[in-house]
Amino acid sequence: MSRTLDLGPVLADRKTRIVVTCGSGGVGKTTTAAAMALWAAESGRKVAVLTIDPAKRLAQSLGLQELDNEPRRVEVDLDGDGELWAMMLDTSRTFDEMVAAHSTPDRAAAILANPFYKVISTSFSGTQEYMAMEKLSTLAAKNEFDLIVVDTPPSRSALDFLDAPQRLSAFMDGRTIRLLAAPSRGVLRLVGAGFALFSRAVTAILGGQMLQDAAQFVQLFEDMFGGFRERAQATYELLRANGTKFVVVSICEADSLREASYFADRLRAERMPLAGLILNRTHPPLADLPLGAAQEAARKLARSAPLTAAVLDLHAERLAVRAAELHMRARFDRVHTDLPVIEVPALPSDAHDLPALREIGRRLTAA
Repeated sequence: MSRTLDLGPVLADRKTRIVVTCGSGGVGKTTTAAAMALWAAESGRKVAVLTIDPAKRLAQSLGLQELDNEPRRVEVDLDGDGELWAMMLDTSRTFDEMVAAHSTPDRAAAILANPFYKVISTSFSGTQEYMAMEKLSTLAAKNEFDLIVVDTPPSRSALDFLDAPQRLSAFMDGRTIRLLAAPSRGVLRLVGAGFALFSRAVTAILGGQMLQDAAQFVQLFEDMFGGFRERAQATYELLRANGTKFVVVSICEADSLREASYFADRLRAERMPLAGLILNRTHPPLADLPLGAAQEAARKLARSAPLTAAVLDLHAERLAVRAAELHMRARFDRVHTDLPVIEVPALPSDAHDLPALREIGRRLTAA
């Protein structure tokens, strides 16, 4: 049987510097990240919560109209010296900032104006996740926050947070994209007809102007290629450090738990520090009355006390839901016998304000 996950000491521990949430869509991951950040801030820590999800649920739950690419302080009454800050990743702006930080002003201006760069910085697969790593690395390096809570994108692509930086840096530093700049560096004389075929094929796909833009981009970006891989590796090691904790968020439904199992296996395979599993929106019984007894009582009271019978029926339905949850959790526990788990009972309504986040925080830390 899985052990109980105790998130209170994890979030309060000054040695914990980064907490990363991951899970499939619709399981309350963004809300969970915000609740953990608020709880840690109320415990006296200076906390930043970073969302990668473009939806605005985090801002709304924190009582803000919007979030942007820089941490914004959340005005909330906190006991002690704690502070809560929040931000939402702007992929393109983060890429621009990285270019400006790692090149000369003239070269940066030329890169930012290059059409091929604009395509990569806004729509290339893996760019969002790479820039999330870049932003996390930047925040951690500044050492302005005691704790950074990261809310990753929904669904299995959440683990692109681990994969995409390597894919993008390999692409940017790879042989194919470097060949785009080959004509200007004399490589054409070396590879002859083979490059001519390559060039015609790429031109047919991208168009002549795009090929020229790509070649110019590679020339301008050449000094930064190695930095991509180095920063990706450095942040990858940061995620594996003792001060980082991953939590998987799920609900007690088959598809979601299947994804949670995949996340747990993958994180352990990558030797990432997995703290445990949060099972959201569970339905523990509200009274100590077995299912059969509740159904029998409801049947007997249907005529004489219909309101009481209706309450008993609702209780019986909740017990049936709970039985299904326990069955699915047992299947998960048999595979992940040593993974700590905490259940967070469902709220009467969606969490959309600070009091609801506080309540979730209390449930998360009530192990």
